Amino acid sequence: MAEKIMLWSGRAPYSDDSPEQAQPSLTPYIAEGSRGAVVVIPGGAYWMKADHEGGPVAEMLVAGGVSAFVLDYRVHPCNRLAPLSDANRAIRVVRSLGYEKVGILGFSAGGNLCCTAATHYDLGCEDSCDPIERLSCRPDAFIPCYAVSSFISYTHKGTVANLLGDQKDDLELLKYFSAELNVTPDTPPAFIWHTVADGSVPVESSLLLAKALSDARVPYEMHLFPEGQHGLGLAPDLPYVGKWAGLLQAWLKLLGFARDDA
Repeated sequence: MAEKIMLWSGRAPYSDDSPEQAQPSLTPYIAEGSRGAVVVIPGGAYWMKADHEGGPVAEMLVAGGVSAFVLDYRVHPCNRLAPLSDANRAIRVVRSLGYEKVGILGFSAGGNLCCTAATHYDLGCEDSCDPIERLSCRPDAFIPCYAVSSFISYTHKGTVANLLGDQKDDLELLKYFSAELNVTPDTPPAFIWHTVADGSVPVESSLLLAKALSDARVPYEMHLFPEGQHGLGLAPDLPYVGKWAGLLQAWLKLLGFARDDA
């Protein structure tokens, strides 16, 4: 693990709406020789960030030959676009480090942010005076883990309320943050996993996303496990569910993220 990387050299956009929070940053976990890297987004209902969904997951990716960068992003109270701004910028920053491919992975509300970054992106601003902003923020792959994929159907009301505040019933905003409504044929490939027994974020949220990807002919791999409640992370106490990590490592290798000898 190396020193933190600040996303912006100055103040981040929307900083006035989250004055008590640290400026967004990335904590690197480097797999020497990896061709790709993954931005890791811990969950926490846009209220906090769960430690077990950050560093340990990054270490798992490194073990599979893929570099990882854990994102410290803005949460409630913040502008509703601040987390997406952080995720988009994180992808650009990691891309600026020379990786051939950059993916994004998120859990729960971090999974919502992961899905939003995979469906709301740009290919860079050629005229920007900031060279990082000239780079694309379209991820090459996205990995929603028991994600709040939708803000409309089978959602988690606390996550919606924490991000949108008094606009939590605004239909256009709810649509904007519902990945299944924003998938296009250009959406990057996905690796999705969820547990059927999840009592906080219904598995149907992931099923809707998979249906949207299928309809758009976007490649995806999906794993549903019969047991296990919400927030498992690497699921160390449920070895059967924990197999998702090895399946993900194999998938990332297939996509060309891992170093050649992984």
